[in-house]
Amino acid sequence: MDPSSAAVLFDIDGTLLDSTYHHALAWQRAFARHDLVVPMWRIHRAIGMGGDRLVAHVTGEATEERLGDALREAWRTEYLPLRHEVEPLPGAREVIVRLRAEGYRVALASSGDPEFSQEAVERLRVADEIEALTTAEDVEESKPEPDLLGTTLDRLPGVGRAVLVGDTVYDVQSSARAGLSCIGLRSGGISTAELLDAGAALVVDTVQDLIELRWDDYLSPVHR
Repeated sequence: MDPSSAAVLFDIDGTLLDSTYHHALAWQRAFARHDLVVPMWRIHRAIGMGGDRLVAHVTGEATEERLGDALREAWRTEYLPLRHEVEPLPGAREVIVRLRAEGYRVALASSGDPEFSQEAVERLRVADEIEALTTAEDVEESKPEPDLLGTTLDRLPGVGRAVLVGDTVYDVQSSARAGLSCIGLRSGGISTAELLDAGAALVVDTVQDLIELRWDDYLSPVHR
């Protein structure tokens, strides 16, 4: 099969960047600014869904209605200095470069902040390797809804098969709703069992473990 008609979509945080726990810490500090005590484990379990969903998920709808926007702004303020400590996960750039060399189309699809997502592209040095970058700003519904993946695929004309690589159950659920397979990574701190139970087609530790992968075995038809 022609690789040029196939796309590999990547989540960013916890998948290509070792940033999951930095985001969790920033959220915990944001909640603390508003005198909300939220256990770190509960926040960590919600990392991967969009910030538009996270507040209500961990503290309830009443908190979202009262403080949602203020908490998201506080999270951003807290994450700004932490982002300088974030490093790419081993093999992240190598996998993307290799995919492009083999003719596959590559795109990034993140529910994260567009500024931080663009910084990730620069940090990974993959601007010339990816064909699209889609973020929370581009869709109304974040993961686990399929909107982000649908929008990303719309930006890849001619693609007939695709797969998502992500690190959370929200990635797996989102891909399932979009009709795609998902390869799960444990680098975001979610267990193999949970990712498989959510429907992941394969689970490995980090993106580095995918360097020799037979990608054609995991591509799903794209239904537009």
